[in-house]
Amino acid sequence: MSLLLKIQPDPILGSVLVPFIRKLSRAKSMAIKAALIITAISIALLAIYGADAVSSHGVEQGFIPVDHKVRGIALGGPAMILPIIAFFISRKESSKLLAIMLFVTGIMIIIGGAVFMAMPPSNQPRNAMAEAGPLFGVGAFQIALGAIKLRK
Repeated sequence: MSLLLKIQPDPILGSVLVPFIRKLSRAKSMAIKAALIITAISIALLAIYGADAVSSHGVEQGFIPVDHKVRGIALGGPAMILPIIAFFISRKESSKLLAIMLFVTGIMIIIGGAVFMAMPPSNQPRNAMAEAGPLFGVGAFQIALGAIKLRK
C-alpha cells in the first residue's frame, strides 16, 4: 500500500483544495489552467502575508523571519502582479472560476489596505494613505478584471 493512501487529508484544506482540483481538471484550455494556478498561488501568498502581518502584532517580524518591507516585496508584490498576468494569459477565454478568484484577490488586497490604515501609528512617521492608497487601486483593478472576465 502506498504511503499516499495512508495519509489522511486535512478536512478543511481538502474541502477547498479538492473542488478546486476538480474544476482545474475540467478547464477548457491550458491558458485557463495556467491562469487558475497562478491566481491560486496569489491567493495563497496573500493569505500567508496576512497571517504573518497579523501574527507580528506591530513588532518587526511575524512567523516569517523577515521585516515588514521584505515581507511586502516578497509576498505582496507577486500577489498583486500574478492575477493581472493570469487575466492577460486567458483574456480570450471565459472562466467564471477565474473571475471569482480575481474578485477574491482584489478583495483581499483592499482588506489588507484597510487594515493597514486602521493600525495605530508606529514610532516611525508614516503617511498611511500614501502607503495604502496604491493597494486600493490595485485591488479595485483586479476586481474590475474579474468583472470583465465574468462578462465574457
